[in-house]
Amino acid sequence: MLLWVIPFTNMALLWTTLAVTLMGIWSGGRVERILGEKDPGIIVIDELAGMALSVLFVPRTIPVLLVAFFLFRLFDVWKPFPAHESQSLTGGLGVMVDDLIAGVYALVLVMGARALFGVPA
Repeated sequence: MLLWVIPFTNMALLWTTLAVTLMGIWSGGRVERILGEKDPGIIVIDELAGMALSVLFVPRTIPVLLVAFFLFRLFDVWKPFPAHESQSLTGGLGVMVDDLIAGVYALVLVMGARALFGVPA
């Protein structure tokens, strides 16, 4: 939750998301090897990167954060194409990419709703 308290500019959030993603690829692959499991539930850095991506270019107001979170979780669980297929990637890339795709889907819907209907504000 600290990410939402810090007043990141879009550029700072972009760089932070990139850094978290790179750390997640490295650490996710390492944890998979150590535990001998594919995308173990103990890894949550992928959720952080995906959620940060879902609010990257929109104002981070409470309504936007709530809608983006709901949409991100929906797409993270549903895993529409190509998110489901991306889980077959090996190592940390397979851990991270499906959540980044869910984040992009959520961002596109939030941006579209704001452009077309002015909500969430």
